[in-house]
Amino acid sequence: MMKVKDIFEFATKLGVSADPRGKIGVSKHLERVKKQYDGLSEKDKEFFDTDKLTNPYTDGGIHVDDGKTQVKRVMAGIDINEGEILLASQLNERGKKIDLVIAHHPEGKGLSNLHEVMEMYSDVYPLHGVPVHIAERLTDERIREVGRGTHPINHFKTIDIAKHLGINLINTHTITDNLVDKFIKEYLEKNKPETVGEIVDCLMLLPEYQLARKNGFGPKIVSGAPNHRVGKIMIEMTGGTNPSAKVYQQFSQFGVSTIVGMHMREDAIKNAGESHMNIVIAGHMSSDSLGMNLFLDELEKLGIDVVACGGLMRFSRVKKGKK
Repeated sequence: MMKVKDIFEFATKLGVSADPRGKIGVSKHLERVKKQYDGLSEKDKEFFDTDKLTNPYTDGGIHVDDGKTQVKRVMAGIDINEGEILLASQLNERGKKIDLVIAHHPEGKGLSNLHEVMEMYSDVYPLHGVPVHIAERLTDERIREVGRGTHPINHFKTIDIAKHLGINLINTHTITDNLVDKFIKEYLEKNKPETVGEIVDCLMLLPEYQLARKNGFGPKIVSGAPNHRVGKIMIEMTGGTNPSAKVYQQFSQFGVSTIVGMHMREDAIKNAGESHMNIVIAGHMSSDSLGMNLFLDELEKLGIDVVACGGLMRFSRVKKGKK
């Protein structure tokens, strides 16, 4: 059996294996963090979050862990707030023991550190032809913007409730975003859609996107047209949150024709359209659900039961008899 720490470490390994930077890129990131830490004064080291030395995805983490629970059943959701924590407590009281709650979106330090994960873009954009100096300049600007946006949030409200109720809690944001990013990339490479409309058709073969469409938020083309040819595709489903709206001109200039992403801001859609790019928005909750499902399937294979909540559209790909 696995304890809470084991679950999170297992998730992190899955995230690294799917990271668009590759394992070497992740290692280099951690080396840079270590160098930064070593260069601090002893006074500043006191306030440095040393989890960053080993966790490459600081928008995820262990928030509540009693250190002893053997995890047999998890409750997982896209957004875990006070209501979901109370739900876990109620299920415990009614005999359906929840050993661990897993959120996708960041909580606590994971939320306050969200902007730091975006450094990933500086490594990923050059893989698509954008020169590193442009990638770094645009990424740094957006990192500061997101950091200012998350700074005033009440980061620990849900965690405080979980602590009082004795509910173990982790979140796996970029970890599972990496999983969906890799999955969609390989899925489209295998299916080889020739037009933008065929990208949507491919997505609509997946149950998460089918349910999303039934509920009114399925995949859609927000720039370009169904008959436009795909050209070079970039999958934009990981990296913390939306990148700089200015980057799409660079993508277009350096050969990317089509973006397939979870969601996109209006100013980014406008800039992408002005740069003649095709944009397919797969959907936020459906894409997050797909990434979480890929992780939860791995837990299910280990014999761990999964209870879905918090907007998670749970579809298991584990064949019966393979748990």
